[in-house]
Amino acid sequence: MLVLITYDVNTEDSAGKKRLRRVARCCKNYGIRVQNSVFECIIDSAKWRVLKQKLLEEIDESSDSLRFYYLGDSQKVKKEHFGINPGIDMDKPIIL
Repeated sequence: MLVLITYDVNTEDSAGKKRLRRVARCCKNYGIRVQNSVFECIIDSAKWRVLKQKLLEEIDESSDSLRFYYLGDSQKVKKEHFGINPGIDMDKPIIL
């Protein structure tokens, strides 16, 4: 399935900066960064449960925000992109 992950981590203190790096690292291990705090992940349900749990453990729910957009299994997602860094090209093979 294709999942879009977005996050906003409060970086006013050093703990927040560390959380931001850890959240980004988790996302980077499973997907492709398409904007500073936005990742596209093609992931199966088992890996998704692991990633989601890791992300929920990293954030501080009182000061951070984490959103998941489930775009489904259809690789022909309704997506338009303009400018640099188009993200995942669903028509080409993905090599992990």
